[in-house]
Amino acid sequence: MKRITILGSTGSIGRSALNIVSKNRDKFRVAVLTAGNNISLLEKQIQSFSPEVVAVADDRTALELQKRMGRKQRSSLKILSGQDGIAEAASYRGSEFVLSAIVGAAGLMPTIAAIRSGKTIGLANKEALVMAGRVIMQESKKHMSAILPVDSEHSAIFQCIEGHRKPDVRRIILTASGGPFAGKNRRDLKNITPEEALNHPKWKMGRKITIDSATLMNKGFEVIEAHHLFGIPANRIDVVVHPQSIVHSVVEFNDRSCIAQLSVPDMKGPIAYALTYPQRLFNVMEGLSLHTIGTLTFKKPENKSFPCLSYAYGALKEGGTMPAVLNAANEVAVNAFLKGLIRFTEIPVIIKKAMDCHTVRPDTKLAFVIDADRWGRKKAEEVIKSIK
Repeated sequence: MKRITILGSTGSIGRSALNIVSKNRDKFRVAVLTAGNNISLLEKQIQSFSPEVVAVADDRTALELQKRMGRKQRSSLKILSGQDGIAEAASYRGSEFVLSAIVGAAGLMPTIAAIRSGKTIGLANKEALVMAGRVIMQESKKHMSAILPVDSEHSAIFQCIEGHRKPDVRRIILTASGGPFAGKNRRDLKNITPEEALNHPKWKMGRKITIDSATLMNKGFEVIEAHHLFGIPANRIDVVVHPQSIVHSVVEFNDRSCIAQLSVPDMKGPIAYALTYPQRLFNVMEGLSLHTIGTLTFKKPENKSFPCLSYAYGALKEGGTMPAVLNAANEVAVNAFLKGLIRFTEIPVIIKKAMDCHTVRPDTKLAFVIDADRWGRKKAEEVIKSIK
Protein backbone atom coordinates (compact mmCIF):
# COMPACT_ATOMS: atom_id res chain seq x y z
CA MET A 1 0.00 0.00 0.00
CA LYS A 2 1.42 3.38 -1.04
CA ARG A 3 1.46 6.07 1.66
CA ILE A 4 0.86 9.50 0.17
CA THR A 5 0.95 13.20 1.00
CA ILE A 6 -1.31 15.70 -0.72
CA LEU A 7 -0.11 19.30 -0.64
CA GLY A 8 -3.17 21.43 -1.41
CA SER A 9 -5.84 18.85 -0.65
CA THR A 10 -8.78 21.29 -0.84
CA GLY A 11 -7.90 22.52 -4.34
CA SER A 12 -9.18 20.99 -7.57
CA ILE A 13 -6.19 18.67 -8.02
CA GLY A 14 -6.23 17.62 -4.38
CA ARG A 15 -9.94 16.85 -4.48
CA SER A 16 -9.54 14.78 -7.65
CA ALA A 17 -6.67 12.85 -6.08
CA LEU A 18 -8.74 12.04 -3.00
CA ASN A 19 -11.57 10.90 -5.28
CA ILE A 20 -9.15 8.38 -6.81
CA VAL A 21 -7.92 7.30 -3.38
CA SER A 22 -11.48 6.82 -2.10
CA LYS A 23 -12.12 4.29 -4.89
CA ASN A 24 -8.80 2.48 -4.35
CA ARG A 25 -8.38 2.28 -0.59
CA ASP A 26 -6.62 -1.06 -0.91
CA LYS A 27 -3.81 0.68 -2.82
CA PHE A 28 -3.36 4.03 -1.06
CA ARG A 29 -3.13 5.34 2.49
CA VAL A 30 -3.34 9.12 3.04
CA ALA A 31 -0.63 10.04 5.55
CA VAL A 32 -0.57 13.83 5.19
CA LEU A 33 -2.92 16.57 4.02
CA THR A 34 -2.15 20.28 3.74
CA ALA A 35 -4.51 23.13 2.92
CA GLY A 36 -4.85 26.90 3.11
CA ASN A 37 -7.85 28.24 4.99
CA ASN A 38 -10.70 26.03 3.77
CA ILE A 39 -10.96 24.14 7.05
CA SER A 40 -14.59 23.12 6.52
CA LEU A 41 -13.59 20.95 3.57
CA LEU A 42 -10.33 19.91 5.24
CA GLU A 43 -12.27 18.73 8.30
CA LYS A 44 -14.40 16.48 6.08
CA GLN A 45 -11.27 15.13 4.40
CA ILE A 46 -9.70 14.35 7.77
CA GLN A 47 -12.82 12.46 8.82
CA SER A 48 -12.84 10.49 5.56
CA PHE A 49 -9.14 9.64 5.27
CA SER A 50 -7.73 9.85 8.85
CA PRO A 51 -4.31 11.34 8.04
CA GLU A 52 -1.53 11.31 10.62
CA VAL A 53 -0.40 14.89 9.90
CA VAL A 54 -2.24 17.98 8.71
CA ALA A 55 -0.80 21.42 7.97
CA VAL A 56 -2.67 24.68 7.34
CA ALA A 57 -1.76 28.21 6.32
CA ASP A 58 -1.48 29.92 9.71
CA ASP A 59 -1.77 29.55 13.47
CA ARG A 60 -5.30 30.94 13.63
CA THR A 61 -6.57 28.38 11.14
CA ALA A 62 -4.76 25.61 13.02
CA LEU A 63 -6.41 26.68 16.29
CA GLU A 64 -9.85 26.70 14.69
CA LEU A 65 -9.23 23.25 13.22
CA GLN A 66 -8.17 21.93 16.63
CA LYS A 67 -11.40 23.25 18.15
CA ARG A 68 -13.46 21.52 15.49
CA MET A 69 -11.83 18.15 15.90
CA GLY A 70 -12.98 15.86 18.72
CA ARG A 71 -10.68 14.77 21.53
CA LYS A 72 -10.16 11.32 20.06
CA GLN A 73 -9.12 12.76 16.69
CA ARG A 74 -6.88 15.40 18.27
CA SER A 75 -4.96 12.78 20.22
CA SER A 76 -3.89 10.97 17.06
CA LEU A 77 -3.58 13.88 14.63
CA LYS A 78 -0.59 16.21 14.42
CA ILE A 79 -1.62 19.70 13.27
CA LEU A 80 1.07 22.03 11.89
CA SER A 81 0.80 25.57 10.57
CA GLY A 82 2.56 28.23 8.54
CA GLN A 83 5.18 27.85 5.83
CA ASP A 84 7.51 25.90 8.11
CA GLY A 85 4.67 23.60 9.14
CA ILE A 86 3.69 22.86 5.56
CA ALA A 87 7.34 22.20 4.65
CA GLU A 88 7.62 19.84 7.64
CA ALA A 89 4.47 18.04 6.50
CA ALA A 90 5.89 17.74 2.97
CA SER A 91 8.96 15.92 4.30
CA TYR A 92 7.06 13.62 6.71
CA ARG A 93 8.92 10.32 6.98
CA GLY A 94 5.77 8.24 7.02
CA SER A 95 4.97 9.09 3.39
CA GLU A 96 6.66 7.93 0.19
CA PHE A 97 4.78 9.91 -2.49
CA VAL A 98 4.00 13.64 -2.43
CA LEU A 99 1.42 15.20 -4.72
CA SER A 100 2.49 18.84 -4.98
CA ALA A 101 -0.72 20.71 -5.82
CA ILE A 102 -0.42 24.01 -3.92
CA VAL A 103 -1.18 26.84 -6.34
CA GLY A 104 1.42 29.46 -7.20
CA ALA A 105 4.75 30.39 -5.64
CA ALA A 106 3.51 29.12 -2.27
CA GLY A 107 4.17 25.60 -3.51
CA LEU A 108 7.90 26.13 -4.13
CA MET A 109 9.37 25.56 -0.66
CA PRO A 110 7.14 22.58 0.26
CA THR A 111 8.07 20.94 -3.05
CA ILE A 112 11.76 21.45 -2.38
CA ALA A 113 11.33 20.10 1.17
CA ALA A 114 9.71 16.95 -0.26
CA ILE A 115 12.48 16.56 -2.85
CA ARG A 116 15.20 16.93 -0.21
CA SER A 117 13.57 14.16 1.81
CA GLY A 118 14.00 11.85 -1.20
CA LYS A 119 10.33 11.28 -1.98
CA THR A 120 8.72 10.65 -5.34
CA ILE A 121 6.99 13.86 -6.42
CA GLY A 122 3.79 14.07 -8.44
CA LEU A 123 4.25 17.64 -9.64
CA ALA A 124 1.06 19.59 -10.32
CA ASN A 125 2.51 22.94 -9.19
CA LYS A 126 4.00 24.31 -12.39
CA GLU A 127 5.05 27.60 -10.79
CA ALA A 128 7.79 25.84 -8.79
CA LEU A 129 9.53 24.79 -12.01
CA VAL A 130 8.89 28.16 -13.65
CA MET A 131 10.53 29.99 -10.75
CA ALA A 132 13.35 27.63 -9.87
CA GLY A 133 13.53 24.91 -12.50
CA ARG A 134 17.31 24.64 -12.43
CA VAL A 135 17.42 24.37 -8.63
CA ILE A 136 14.60 21.83 -8.49
CA MET A 137 16.11 19.54 -11.11
CA GLN A 138 19.53 19.73 -9.43
CA GLU A 139 18.00 18.94 -6.02
CA SER A 140 16.02 16.09 -7.54
CA LYS A 141 19.18 14.54 -8.95
CA LYS A 142 21.14 15.13 -5.73
CA HIS A 143 18.52 13.51 -3.48
CA MET A 144 17.43 10.84 -6.01
CA SER A 145 13.88 12.14 -5.91
CA ALA A 146 11.85 11.18 -8.99
CA ILE A 147 9.57 13.88 -10.43
CA LEU A 148 6.46 12.63 -12.22
CA PRO A 149 4.52 15.34 -14.09
CA VAL A 150 0.82 15.74 -13.28
CA ASP A 151 -0.07 18.56 -15.69
CA SER A 152 -2.07 16.87 -18.43
CA GLU A 153 0.30 18.13 -21.14
CA HIS A 154 3.50 17.05 -19.39
CA SER A 155 2.03 13.74 -18.35
CA ALA A 156 1.20 13.22 -22.02
CA ILE A 157 4.78 14.00 -23.07
CA PHE A 158 6.12 11.72 -20.35
CA GLN A 159 3.91 8.89 -21.58
CA CYS A 160 4.85 9.47 -25.23
CA ILE A 161 8.60 9.55 -24.54
CA GLU A 162 8.52 6.51 -22.24
CA GLY A 163 10.54 3.70 -23.80
CA HIS A 164 12.27 5.97 -26.35
CA ARG A 165 15.76 7.45 -26.36
CA LYS A 166 15.97 11.14 -25.48
CA PRO A 167 18.34 11.89 -28.41
CA ASP A 168 15.62 10.63 -30.76
CA VAL A 169 13.20 13.40 -29.71
CA ARG A 170 13.10 16.16 -32.29
CA ARG A 171 10.29 18.36 -30.98
CA ILE A 172 7.58 18.67 -28.34
CA ILE A 173 4.17 20.04 -29.29
CA LEU A 174 2.08 21.31 -26.37
CA THR A 175 -1.64 21.63 -27.00
CA ALA A 176 -3.71 24.48 -25.56
CA SER A 177 -7.47 24.68 -25.31
CA GLY A 178 -7.31 28.39 -26.08
CA GLY A 179 -9.47 29.15 -23.05
CA PRO A 180 -12.87 30.85 -23.27
CA PHE A 181 -11.70 33.65 -25.60
CA ALA A 182 -10.05 31.82 -28.49
CA GLY A 183 -10.49 33.80 -31.69
CA LYS A 184 -11.21 37.13 -30.00
CA ASN A 185 -9.16 40.23 -30.75
CA ARG A 186 -7.80 42.77 -28.26
CA ARG A 187 -10.82 45.04 -28.64
CA ASP A 188 -13.14 42.13 -27.76
CA LEU A 189 -11.09 41.41 -24.62
CA LYS A 190 -11.05 44.92 -23.19
CA ASN A 191 -14.23 44.64 -21.12
CA ILE A 192 -14.01 40.96 -20.15
CA THR A 193 -15.24 40.34 -16.60
CA PRO A 194 -13.69 37.89 -14.10
CA GLU A 195 -16.86 35.79 -14.31
CA GLU A 196 -16.49 35.46 -18.08
CA ALA A 197 -12.79 34.61 -17.79
CA LEU A 198 -13.51 31.93 -15.20
CA ASN A 199 -15.98 30.16 -17.51
CA HIS A 200 -13.58 27.68 -19.12
CA PRO A 201 -15.23 25.61 -21.88
CA LYS A 202 -13.42 22.33 -21.18
CA TRP A 203 -11.58 22.12 -17.87
CA LYS A 204 -12.73 22.55 -14.27
CA MET A 205 -9.80 24.21 -12.51
CA GLY A 206 -8.98 26.65 -9.73
CA ARG A 207 -9.53 30.37 -10.25
CA LYS A 208 -5.91 31.35 -10.77
CA ILE A 209 -5.06 28.65 -13.31
CA THR A 210 -8.34 29.32 -15.16
CA ILE A 211 -7.36 32.96 -15.67
CA ASP A 212 -3.88 31.84 -16.75
CA SER A 213 -5.55 29.60 -19.33
CA ALA A 214 -7.60 32.53 -20.60
CA THR A 215 -4.48 34.70 -21.08
CA LEU A 216 -2.38 31.75 -22.42
CA MET A 217 0.12 32.40 -19.62
CA ASN A 218 -0.60 28.88 -18.41
CA LYS A 219 0.72 27.55 -21.70
CA GLY A 220 3.77 29.79 -21.42
CA PHE A 221 4.46 28.34 -17.98
CA GLU A 222 4.13 24.87 -19.49
CA VAL A 223 6.78 25.68 -22.10
CA ILE A 224 9.21 26.58 -19.29
CA GLU A 225 8.15 23.50 -17.32
CA ALA A 226 8.69 21.21 -20.32
CA HIS A 227 12.15 22.68 -20.86
CA HIS A 228 13.23 21.73 -17.35
CA LEU A 229 11.44 18.39 -17.08
CA PHE A 230 12.60 16.98 -20.40
CA GLY A 231 15.77 18.96 -21.14
CA ILE A 232 14.40 20.29 -24.45
CA PRO A 233 15.40 23.82 -25.57
CA ALA A 234 12.67 26.41 -26.17
CA ASN A 235 13.17 26.42 -29.95
CA ARG A 236 12.08 22.77 -30.01
CA ILE A 237 8.91 23.32 -27.98
CA ASP A 238 5.88 24.43 -30.00
CA VAL A 239 2.34 25.31 -28.94
CA VAL A 240 -0.86 24.71 -30.93
CA VAL A 241 -4.43 25.62 -29.97
CA HIS A 242 -6.65 22.54 -29.85
CA PRO A 243 -10.13 23.55 -28.61
CA GLN A 244 -11.41 20.00 -28.14
CA SER A 245 -8.71 19.21 -25.52
CA ILE A 246 -8.55 15.57 -26.59
CA VAL A 247 -4.91 15.47 -27.77
CA HIS A 248 -2.97 16.46 -24.66
CA SER A 249 0.43 16.79 -26.31
CA VAL A 250 2.54 15.35 -29.12
CA VAL A 251 6.16 14.21 -29.37
CA GLU A 252 7.88 14.30 -32.75
CA PHE A 253 10.92 12.09 -33.28
CA ASN A 254 13.92 12.51 -35.57
CA ASP A 255 12.33 10.45 -38.34
CA ARG A 256 9.39 12.94 -38.23
CA SER A 257 6.95 10.37 -36.90
CA CYS A 258 4.78 11.58 -34.01
CA ILE A 259 3.25 9.96 -30.94
CA ALA A 260 0.33 11.67 -29.18
CA GLN A 261 -1.57 10.94 -25.97
CA LEU A 262 -5.37 11.25 -26.15
CA SER A 263 -8.15 11.11 -23.58
CA VAL A 264 -11.21 13.03 -22.47
CA PRO A 265 -10.29 16.23 -20.57
CA ASP A 266 -10.18 14.90 -17.02
CA MET A 267 -7.33 15.54 -14.57
CA LYS A 268 -7.97 12.24 -12.81
CA GLY A 269 -6.10 10.57 -15.68
CA PRO A 270 -2.67 12.18 -15.18
CA ILE A 271 -3.09 12.21 -11.38
CA ALA A 272 -3.76 8.47 -11.31
CA TYR A 273 -0.84 7.77 -13.66
CA ALA A 274 1.56 9.62 -11.36
CA LEU A 275 0.14 7.86 -8.29
CA THR A 276 0.54 4.37 -9.75
CA TYR A 277 3.44 4.72 -12.23
CA PRO A 278 4.51 2.54 -13.98
CA GLN A 279 1.20 0.71 -13.53
CA ARG A 280 -2.29 1.96 -14.41
CA LEU A 281 -5.62 1.83 -12.59
CA PHE A 282 -8.79 0.56 -14.23
CA ASN A 283 -11.53 2.94 -15.44
CA VAL A 284 -10.17 6.16 -13.96
CA MET A 285 -12.15 8.36 -16.34
CA GLU A 286 -14.73 8.20 -19.10
CA GLY A 287 -13.71 6.35 -22.25
CA LEU A 288 -12.84 8.19 -25.46
CA SER A 289 -15.36 8.02 -28.31
CA LEU A 290 -13.64 9.48 -31.37
CA HIS A 291 -16.56 8.83 -33.71
CA THR A 292 -18.77 10.93 -31.41
CA ILE A 293 -16.23 13.77 -31.27
CA GLY A 294 -15.87 13.63 -35.03
CA THR A 295 -13.37 16.43 -35.64
CA LEU A 296 -10.12 17.48 -33.99
CA THR A 297 -8.81 20.90 -34.99
CA PHE A 298 -5.49 22.70 -34.48
CA LYS A 299 -4.25 26.23 -35.13
CA LYS A 300 -1.46 28.58 -34.17
CA PRO A 301 -1.81 30.73 -31.03
CA GLU A 302 -2.83 34.36 -31.51
CA ASN A 303 0.17 36.12 -29.97
CA LYS A 304 -1.06 39.66 -30.68
CA SER A 305 -4.24 39.18 -28.69
CA PHE A 306 -2.60 36.93 -26.09
CA PRO A 307 1.01 38.10 -25.67
CA CYS A 308 1.63 36.27 -22.37
CA LEU A 309 2.78 33.17 -24.23
CA SER A 310 5.51 35.12 -26.03
CA TYR A 311 6.56 36.73 -22.72
CA ALA A 312 7.12 33.26 -21.27
CA TYR A 313 9.29 32.28 -24.23
CA GLY A 314 11.20 35.55 -23.74
CA ALA A 315 11.69 34.89 -20.03
CA LEU A 316 13.02 31.40 -20.75
CA LYS A 317 15.41 32.77 -23.37
CA GLU A 318 16.61 35.48 -20.94
CA GLY A 319 17.08 32.86 -18.27
CA GLY A 320 18.30 33.39 -14.72
CA THR A 321 15.73 35.00 -12.44
CA MET A 322 13.54 36.37 -15.25
CA PRO A 323 11.03 33.46 -15.13
CA ALA A 324 10.61 34.05 -11.39
CA VAL A 325 9.69 37.68 -12.09
CA LEU A 326 7.35 36.57 -14.87
CA ASN A 327 5.53 34.31 -12.43
CA ALA A 328 5.47 36.85 -9.58
CA ALA A 329 4.10 39.67 -11.74
CA ASN A 330 1.50 37.33 -13.22
CA GLU A 331 0.26 36.22 -9.78
CA VAL A 332 -0.14 39.82 -8.66
CA ALA A 333 -1.83 40.89 -11.90
CA VAL A 334 -4.26 37.93 -11.93
CA ASN A 335 -5.21 38.61 -8.31
CA ALA A 336 -5.84 42.28 -9.14
CA PHE A 337 -8.03 41.31 -12.10
CA LEU A 338 -10.07 38.88 -9.99
CA LYS A 339 -10.64 41.69 -7.48
CA GLY A 340 -11.82 44.01 -10.25
CA LEU A 341 -8.87 46.39 -9.89
CA ILE A 342 -7.58 46.10 -13.48
CA ARG A 343 -8.85 45.07 -16.92
CA PHE A 344 -8.20 41.66 -18.43
CA THR A 345 -6.03 43.27 -21.13
CA GLU A 346 -3.88 44.96 -18.48
CA ILE A 347 -2.59 41.64 -17.11
CA PRO A 348 0.07 41.27 -19.85
CA VAL A 349 0.91 45.00 -19.64
CA ILE A 350 1.80 44.67 -15.96
CA ILE A 351 3.88 41.54 -16.58
CA LYS A 352 5.82 43.13 -19.44
CA LYS A 353 6.61 46.29 -17.48
CA ALA A 354 7.90 44.28 -14.53
CA MET A 355 10.08 42.15 -16.82
CA ASP A 356 11.46 45.21 -18.61
CA CYS A 357 12.62 46.68 -15.29
CA HIS A 358 14.28 43.53 -13.96
CA THR A 359 18.04 43.06 -13.77
CA VAL A 360 18.60 39.34 -14.21
CA ARG A 361 20.63 37.37 -11.69
CA PRO A 362 21.74 33.72 -11.95
CA ASP A 363 19.12 31.13 -10.98
CA THR A 364 21.74 28.82 -9.47
CA LYS A 365 20.86 29.80 -5.89
CA LEU A 366 17.42 29.53 -4.33
CA ALA A 367 17.99 32.80 -2.47
CA PHE A 368 18.31 34.68 -5.77
CA VAL A 369 15.04 33.17 -6.99
CA ILE A 370 13.18 34.11 -3.82
CA ASP A 371 14.56 37.66 -3.96
CA ALA A 372 13.43 37.95 -7.58
CA ASP A 373 9.97 36.72 -6.62
CA ARG A 374 9.68 39.42 -3.94
CA TRP A 375 11.00 42.08 -6.30
CA GLY A 376 8.60 41.05 -9.07
CA ARG A 377 5.59 41.26 -6.76
CA LYS A 378 6.56 44.70 -5.51
CA LYS A 379 7.19 46.01 -9.01
CA ALA A 380 3.87 44.61 -10.30
CA GLU A 381 2.01 46.31 -7.44
CA GLU A 382 3.73 49.59 -8.31
CA VAL A 383 2.67 49.23 -11.96
CA ILE A 384 -0.93 48.53 -10.93
CA LYS A 385 -1.02 51.70 -8.81
CA SER A 386 0.33 53.71 -11.74
CA ILE A 387 -2.40 52.58 -14.16
CA LYS A 388 -5.39 52.76 -11.80
